[in-house]
Amino acid sequence: MNLFERYLSLWVALCIVAGVALGQLFPGLFQSIAGLEVANVNLPVAGLIWLMIIPMLARIDFGAMGQVGRHWRGIGITLIVNWAIKPFSMALLGWLFIGMLFRPLLPGAQIDSYIAGLILLGAAPCTAMVFVWSNLTRGEPHFTLSQVALNDAVMIFAFAPIVALLLGLSAITVPWETLLLSVGLYIVIPVILAQIIRKILLARREGALEAGLAWLGPVSMGALLTTLVLLFGFQGEQIIAQPLIIALLAVPILIQVYFIAGLAYVMNRVAGEPHNIAGPSSMIGASNFFELAVAAAISLFGLQSGAALATVVGVLVEVPVMLSLVAIVNRTRGWYERAPRPTGVAP
Repeated sequence: MNLFERYLSLWVALCIVAGVALGQLFPGLFQSIAGLEVANVNLPVAGLIWLMIIPMLARIDFGAMGQVGRHWRGIGITLIVNWAIKPFSMALLGWLFIGMLFRPLLPGAQIDSYIAGLILLGAAPCTAMVFVWSNLTRGEPHFTLSQVALNDAVMIFAFAPIVALLLGLSAITVPWETLLLSVGLYIVIPVILAQIIRKILLARREGALEAGLAWLGPVSMGALLTTLVLLFGFQGEQIIAQPLIIALLAVPILIQVYFIAGLAYVMNRVAGEPHNIAGPSSMIGASNFFELAVAAAISLFGLQSGAALATVVGVLVEVPVMLSLVAIVNRTRGWYERAPRPTGVAP
């Protein structure tokens, strides 16, 4: 992990302080930035989000999808957990904690928006950061690459319908046009541009791709942090009035992360997959493509929405929580490998 990734939670915390302070000192500036919109898309934030997402997606080799069959059980478990369980469990936890248990402690007008943000977070499984977590758990690199490539391909088609379904079930009305525009702007176009950049770099001298990605990494994180300053600049009054909001939003996110990781880990053990497959399989669902979640929340509900704030809380807890999962996976390796292997499953 590089410096930005290792201390991401610290940078996010500093962005909270900076954003809230700047929002109070220069409210006119932030209102002017908020007004730079076309078709409900904030242009400065859209540019920053592209700078966030494209370097992440440039790491993905979609040609790796040809290796999917090598560990079809692990791939199947990843897809089931990511798309048939995770979005729905996050919606349930959001409804239970935000919509019921914590309702008296939160601004009533933002309850539905907070739940929507949690749903967006749950419907966006991890992409690039899963390579970090896989490496730390000594995961099989080819499996990690193939599952991320397949997951991103599924995301193009599944993200919008699942989000629309769950927002509808939560009685939150979202125009299909806005949701599809978000998918096009923040998934389809960035995927295409990222793959063009990848091919250009690969066509150059040997090592150009690695050098290019190393240069783009800090650009991506810098854009993320700048976006967070803007978000907290708009959220400042609400946070100052109720500082417990972030802690309360973190509760369902934390429960979701450990539940999803544990479920995928145990399912791989039962299926007889080796430990170096179970590690990355559990990490991709537990972690989130928070860049996409933040982008979609801003596009659908606005910079000042509770949905945007809820997705940012996901960024805040990402690194320390995922590092704790890495430690759990590594320390339980002996227990995992004592599992009886099903007949016909190769070691």
